[in-house]
Amino acid sequence: MIKLSVLIITFNEESNIGKCLDSVQEIADEIVVVDSQSQDKTIEICLAKGAKVVQRPFENFVKQRNNANEEAKYNHVFSLDADEVLSPELIESILDLKKNWKHDAYEINRLNNYCGQWIKHSGWYPEWRARIFDRRKGKWAGMLVHESLEMSAGSSTGRLDGHLLHYSYKSISEHIQRINRYTDLTAQEFFIKRKKSSSLKIWMNPKIRFFRDFIINGGFRDGYYGYIICKVSSLATFLKYSKLKDLYTQEKL
Repeated sequence: MIKLSVLIITFNEESNIGKCLDSVQEIADEIVVVDSQSQDKTIEICLAKGAKVVQRPFENFVKQRNNANEEAKYNHVFSLDADEVLSPELIESILDLKKNWKHDAYEINRLNNYCGQWIKHSGWYPEWRARIFDRRKGKWAGMLVHESLEMSAGSSTGRLDGHLLHYSYKSISEHIQRINRYTDLTAQEFFIKRKKSSSLKIWMNPKIRFFRDFIINGGFRDGYYGYIICKVSSLATFLKYSKLKDLYTQEKL
């Protein structure tokens, strides 16, 4: 049977971290929390629930997750966010996995909760994410946002039953505030990569995004919040390319 280190990165997550830690107690042989100097009760809660806490200044998600990998005692790791909770079926799948490890990495289907509603369409589901892996064969890669797990050549990936329950946004305002920050970072990343924006992209791409998510990906089936999600995703596309165009404009001044 393998030993599993559960790795969680946090910053001011006192409202979420307790549920997350409770959900992994049965499957974790070790819990490591890498905290970005929280000012609330996050660290207190983590220590009370038996987690090892390491504090590191936040640079970006890639470095923070790879730092967590290095802090793990065991080579088989499970990377989590503080607002994620394991479903009972996923817990059983991981317990079985620990007895019969076959692949180098495993994907889990994430189910997002938006303002109290589970979202089954809108481009948000299914959302398979590689989260459990052998750290000797994989590491996190990316730049400012949208980190992804990169496995070494020849690695195999399996899938687990159950859901990773993601309590994403408690309000529409929180969602809009988050996309404003994320589109700042995305625009900066695109600028570094010298990707281009244009008036056509700013005008057309948000419309394409809304049509894809609301019609093709069935966002209309999620009702009112499905519509809101698709509109905010469209807004994010608009902001991303507008901010990117602005960065090129500022460069010329």
